[in-house]
Amino acid sequence: MEIILKPIGAVRTNATGEQVRGGGGEIESEVEIFPEFEEALEGIDGYSHLFVICYFHKLRPEQIGPLKVKPRGLVRRGFKLEDLPLLGVFALDSPTRPNPIGLTLVRLIKREGRRLFVKGLDYFDGTPILDIKGYRPEYRVDDFALPDWYLKLMDKTGHI
Repeated sequence: MEIILKPIGAVRTNATGEQVRGGGGEIESEVEIFPEFEEALEGIDGYSHLFVICYFHKLRPEQIGPLKVKPRGLVRRGFKLEDLPLLGVFALDSPTRPNPIGLTLVRLIKREGRRLFVKGLDYFDGTPILDIKGYRPEYRVDDFALPDWYLKLMDKTGHI
């Protein structure tokens, strides 16, 4: 089976690659929707949050396909690579995946025509956007569990 996806827009940001990798959800970016998809934005005003789905266009070939990796992003938070567990990519938000697709929940700051100004987008400048979906209350989960490996790495704020 062949699947062909067409980008609907692209990310515009002044953030450097290093800022994006360690942004912590504070980066403000713009999602520019291509003109032929502008009418798909009808009704998006009023959402506080959006899911933004992208194609990871900057991955190196060796990053596409591995099924197990270490959560390398934690090295920036003081962990040593040798102390991190080897995990399946479906348990992580690592960009290394069988299909280089990303999902991020962002805050919608404002919309100006085909431009969505958002906060918390961890994508590089030029990243192709595949889809956008509004966040709705039924997505919220209050009763959830986390794996033991996550709990062992978690800090006092409940994040790793």
